[in-house]
Amino acid sequence: MPADARPLAVALMGPTASGKTALAVEWAQRFNGEIVSVDSALVYRGLDIGAAKPDATMLARVPHHLLNLREPWQPYSAAEFALDASQAIADIVARGRLPILAGGTGLYFRALLHGLAPMPEANPAMRAQLASEARLLGWPAMHQRLAAIDPAAAARIKPTDPQRIQRALEVFQLSGRPISAWQRDPAPAALSCRVLKLVLAPQDRSVLHARIEARFEQMLAAGFLDEVGRLRGLPALQAVEAPLDLPAIRAVGYRQAWLHLDGVLDAVEFRDQAIFATRQLAKRQLTWLRGERDARWFDPSSDRAALETALQLFLPGKLRTA
Repeated sequence: MPADARPLAVALMGPTASGKTALAVEWAQRFNGEIVSVDSALVYRGLDIGAAKPDATMLARVPHHLLNLREPWQPYSAAEFALDASQAIADIVARGRLPILAGGTGLYFRALLHGLAPMPEANPAMRAQLASEARLLGWPAMHQRLAAIDPAAAARIKPTDPQRIQRALEVFQLSGRPISAWQRDPAPAALSCRVLKLVLAPQDRSVLHARIEARFEQMLAAGFLDEVGRLRGLPALQAVEAPLDLPAIRAVGYRQAWLHLDGVLDAVEFRDQAIFATRQLAKRQLTWLRGERDARWFDPSSDRAALETALQLFLPGKLRTA
């Protein structure tokens, strides 16, 4: 059997606050690499502190790709990410460097590594949430929401068709992409690379929860609420009828901060709800990662030697270190 001649890439996957970014930077410096962000919040300009975006010092140390691609009010889909990431990876390989894919957005990883299904599968939790909103607002109001995000779909779907309204809103909520675009565009092909998938996940969930809480406190100290205040002041965001429905503002922490600045949540409620939402995000990320059957799991605090061994056995001899 001929040797696999596909270019190599490393995927550092894991839940939020598991240490992916720091390790990706270290490895990129040691192994002639460049980092491709696989994070749905980092594509938006202005989402810096609350999204844990690499700072200027880190960006100066290692090239990063797929940051700051859109304004917070602009759509960006998993399909667009797959195309942009594939091009970034091809450019990195052409420079003779190692692509390191680092992040925790499962839909982005799926789109890039496996190609996209025709559109996201049904999500019972999302459907229940939409049904609950519809009971309060009515399906005509939900149809108006659909018209704001996907006029083409709203023109085809009647305000009296709750099933199709719900599905169209569900697809947009899950992917950030209108259902009409999913129906119109072909799915991209899977990435043509040999990828080493490494999952960073503390075995003790209380450790991850402590890291999440500590990082949130650091974000507050760094001016997270001021950052959200600046976003709220942008004229283009003020012109959006329902800013809390935007994928950027639905990022964990941002929605809760927005509600706090609106006076809906007090300081304690804001902190508690933001940390809880981040824990729930980590839980969803871990659930998705368990479905990646060819991924190898490591506890970042106790399995560092095994991580190093896995990487070095994957790399060609010229990139390995003693």
